Amino acid sequence: MSDPNPYADDSQKWGPPQQPGNPPTVPDAQGYGYPGAGTPGAGNPAYGYPQQLPDAAAQQGPGYGYPNQPAVPGYGYPQQPGPGVGGGAPMLSFGDITVMNDSIVTPSGTMPLKGAVWTATDMSRTEEKIPTVAIVLAIIFALLCLIGLLFLLMKEKRTTGFIQVSVTSGGRHHSTMIPATGPETFQMVMAQINTARSMSI
Repeated sequence: MSDPNPYADDSQKWGPPQQPGNPPTVPDAQGYGYPGAGTPGAGNPAYGYPQQLPDAAAQQGPGYGYPNQPAVPGYGYPQQPGPGVGGGAPMLSFGDITVMNDSIVTPSGTMPLKGAVWTATDMSRTEEKIPTVAIVLAIIFALLCLIGLLFLLMKEKRTTGFIQVSVTSGGRHHSTMIPATGPETFQMVMAQINTARSMSI
């Protein structure tokens, strides 16, 4: 199991030459660890042995963060909500625009709710076309009888596009795009816009 390595060659040893059978020594009897530490056998700390903490590290204080900062009570634990910071609970939301009790929060900054000007633009369109299933059924049943042509009366409505909602208040402007999922999307957005307008007065 412990056969010597047949490829080992004593001519290529790394490091300074050493006496055979003696462990390497450290100059000035200085071991690893704190500066001025001695050898492990002398009772002084060295690399790999338990070491005493310096007096500065043994003092009680905050375990992390910036030094000399007062401790925050209950840091890291859920706390009771304080006074209303940030305008309270969200009332309405239009894409990335959130309307609070007294402010409007957008990615471009917070705006005052009072005096805000709201606009909405319908940039959607609804297309009406005959579905592929109706065309196939009309061809099949047209060969059998002329009633198959009634399948061509089937229509499919598809709405694509966006509703653009813009708000201007306090010298700032922000607009967002809301995807239109149906023909009624613009009416639903306008109902929310009217609610936001009444809150802005």
